[in-house]
Amino acid sequence: MLVTLFGCAGRRPGDLGVRGARLAPCPSRPNCVSSDAPDAGHRVGAFALAVEPARAWQAVREAVAELPRTRVVTATDDYLHAECRSALLGFVDDLELHLRPAEAVVALRSASRVGYSDLGVNRRRIQALRQVLRERGIIR
Repeated sequence: MLVTLFGCAGRRPGDLGVRGARLAPCPSRPNCVSSDAPDAGHRVGAFALAVEPARAWQAVREAVAELPRTRVVTATDDYLHAECRSALLGFVDDLELHLRPAEAVVALRSASRVGYSDLGVNRRRIQALRQVLRERGIIR
């Protein structure tokens, strides 16, 4: 009953954001994906821009805001943090994107706050976002 009332948000991690031009490393658990991850189990490709960075960043921000059950928490000229809730129990995942204009990419990280496995939810979220942005001609 309490889970239904309060959801499974977990505590917002303290290591979110960009440090040393990189997003936080994924934990050893398989519930996180990141374009900055050194290992294949957590790695996903960054979004390679097909348009100029300012236009791409605006489109990325709009696409994230359109994701179901997603709330943008922080949005700056080069960083975005959103909280994505699961439909059933309200588990919260943290989605982060970092615009890197010099590299013409958007780096990304999506991680569950609680639990061990996410059953591929974070990877599918990134794939869905990638598909939307490709269809809009924003990324390659």
